[in-house]
Amino acid sequence: MKIKKLNENAVIPTYGTEYSAGADLYACTEEDITINSGETKLIKTGIAMEIPVGYAGFIYARSGLASKKGLAPANKVGVIDADYRGEVMVALYNQSNEPQVIAAKERIAQLVIAPFLKVEFEEVDELTETVRGAGGFGSTGTK
Repeated sequence: MKIKKLNENAVIPTYGTEYSAGADLYACTEEDITINSGETKLIKTGIAMEIPVGYAGFIYARSGLASKKGLAPANKVGVIDADYRGEVMVALYNQSNEPQVIAAKERIAQLVIAPFLKVEFEEVDELTETVRGAGGFGSTGTK
């Protein structure tokens, strides 16, 4: 996949292991960024990418950053469309009770590139019946 550095200090995403689904995204900043408790800050990565048609980039939390620092994407999962060519940025939210610091070149999120289906929506009067029906939130675990 094509990646363009927008800043000479940017780090190209890397996979932590051979079987990692997500590639680590890195902060591209000149100085440390402090994110106060309950605050969201937009963190630049210094990269742009050309995601293939039929795929999208999904930005997820890094489990270590979320569990140790309480930092995770503010929108829970970011979506990068194949036609976006701007800088990839991560809106990190501090859900901890303490200010947290992001250092230059720190791993801030993970990027998963995945295919998706685009459908045409058809308005109908009735939907096909199923055993579950309209049972929602928690309905499959009860009798």
